[in-house]
Amino acid sequence: MFLLDVEGWELRNLDISNTGAHTTTDRRAGLLVRLTDHGVGTHYVVDGVDVHDVNGADFKDPDPSGGILFSVTGSAVPTRFDGVRIEDSTVRHTDRTGIGTSSSWGRRAEHPNGPGTSWEAITGLRIQRNKVYDVGGDGIVVQTAKDALVEHNYVDGFNMRSAGYNAGIWAWNSDDVLYQYNEVTGGHGTLDSMAYDIDGGNNHNVYQYNYSHDNEGGFLLICNGAGMTTDGNRVRHNISINDRNTMSPYGVVSVVCAATTDTLVYGNTIVTDEANTALVSDNGPTGVTFRNNIFVGASGGSPINDTRSVYENNLYWRTAQPRDTSALTADPLLASASPTAPRDVRLRAGSPALGTGVPVSDGLTRDYFGNRIPTPPNLGADQAR
Repeated sequence: MFLLDVEGWELRNLDISNTGAHTTTDRRAGLLVRLTDHGVGTHYVVDGVDVHDVNGADFKDPDPSGGILFSVTGSAVPTRFDGVRIEDSTVRHTDRTGIGTSSSWGRRAEHPNGPGTSWEAITGLRIQRNKVYDVGGDGIVVQTAKDALVEHNYVDGFNMRSAGYNAGIWAWNSDDVLYQYNEVTGGHGTLDSMAYDIDGGNNHNVYQYNYSHDNEGGFLLICNGAGMTTDGNRVRHNISINDRNTMSPYGVVSVVCAATTDTLVYGNTIVTDEANTALVSDNGPTGVTFRNNIFVGASGGSPINDTRSVYENNLYWRTAQPRDTSALTADPLLASASPTAPRDVRLRAGSPALGTGVPVSDGLTRDYFGNRIPTPPNLGADQAR
């Protein structure tokens, strides 16, 4: 289905596919909404739509194939969407993107080499309660947006057939995006394949209350683009279980590419059962501070290969970070010695992580499980006392 230069559309309870012969050159989409030199387009709802079996090519930029796509093109009239809701929908077996936005108006100081002559960010974007399965490339990707909300989505199986770099849920050249209550699993391959990603031109984005597990590319990528600004991002109160990335210089958390500024990763619980993965790995300038986290390696040990980031007041078990001068090295006494679900990383009575966190003034009052955050906080994602 293709909607061009229209506004005020609500699409509900549709079944859409776009097969055709397998291709390496043709762009295909299940649902494509496009504005070209249109100005501001307002009010779009995609609700209860099932998109499946889209045989698109594996090219990513500037306008990829995929399941549910909102695309801005053109160069004569500054153009953007305002008021887009994608909710309670399903995307299955699509190449290459599951749900995504893109724009030809992405140039600003934070992305000086971006397309177009100005930054025309999508506003009023809500991507919520969707399920994405078996996508060739990215699961859910937000490009050129401001104040977007991405919550309660489930991604299972991404980067399944792509030769490029892909992540589960992430943004590009976007500010003030809030990702919460999402679950990402089944990331395939080691060219990225992380569940979540702070990428180029991302500013004041927040990942909180998310769950990541069993991704071959790991939990989190921090990768600013060359010449771009990525500043003030937060990754807090998330849970990563049995994610991994065994290809150097990656790890469960990968700090690579150009440096970010003021990136804080705190109050997370990160556990892996893969001894051949690093829990954190870096290969260049960083700008990242890790604080109040719990890091648990596999039974044979999982290293932290990061000599540049700042580490403060984290707990380490079956791993170590000698640069953390306030480190706590002890068994955190998780509810299960072999976690497979969020409840398994709750803290047992007597855990050394109870009440040993450094207070953080971020306005949050509840943790991943809904517990009130005490003062001082616990280390990790479980704040129950």
